[in-house]
Amino acid sequence: MAPFSEEETKVAWHYNEAAFEAEQIRLPQDCPVELAVTRRWLGRVAKPGDLAAEIGVGGGHYTEFLARGGCRLHLVDISARLLDAVEEKLRQSGLDDRIAGRHHLSGARLEGLSSESVDLALLMGPLYHLQSLTERQNSVRASARILKRGGTLFAAGINRLAYLRDLLRLNFGPVSERVAFHRQYLCDGNLDPEHAPPIGYAHLTTAAEFLALFEGLFEKVAFLGVESFTAVWQKIVSDLPPAEAEVWLDLVEDTGQTPEGIGQSDHFLFVGRKL
Repeated sequence: MAPFSEEETKVAWHYNEAAFEAEQIRLPQDCPVELAVTRRWLGRVAKPGDLAAEIGVGGGHYTEFLARGGCRLHLVDISARLLDAVEEKLRQSGLDDRIAGRHHLSGARLEGLSSESVDLALLMGPLYHLQSLTERQNSVRASARILKRGGTLFAAGINRLAYLRDLLRLNFGPVSERVAFHRQYLCDGNLDPEHAPPIGYAHLTTAAEFLALFEGLFEKVAFLGVESFTAVWQKIVSDLPPAEAEVWLDLVEDTGQTPEGIGQSDHFLFVGRKL
């Protein structure tokens, strides 16, 4: 295994320590629309017997969804603690036979995963933590390498404006003291724990910049904002009767691929087929 860069080591620390507990509950508790819409898209593509590489396992919510659907998975993360937690989660659910391999790796370097070996690759976190454009490009290329021809990539990015909205909403600090930082941020999209404690070291993107990462490697199947108009109000959906929630999710999907829905979303989702 290649040594982690200084940037990668900082991200690993963030998820091993500062954000570990939050990562276990973020999607089901705070982001139910993001979780539900992404699962909808995964369910449309993944088939029983598929081999998937989940590059950035997070709290294991997509891992368990795919495992229950009959997929086998390579678990990949820069955080050893997250890998441990997801493996234990699958064992407790009786799904440990779905683990094809465990890989303590950066999303930009997928050593040990064979070329053209997987049907699905998930990049549901690395692209909003790799601050270097070269590393983000390497991550997409590495995912393309391990995918079979015609295999499907799911990749997530975070809207650059989400930080500014949350700065106003959650008051991370006086905006008047961040003028120079914000001028730079609007150019490069990079954050750090001082300016954005919840996410730590991160890269937030524009829609155009995000889509450019996949050009020449993937045919676009879908590009959407997974929260659309629900954004910071998405927790309301959790309190609705299931049938009512599904109708709201239909509306989120109907609007999430429009420029307006993409612009209002926190998270972008790219679904692409390897060329």
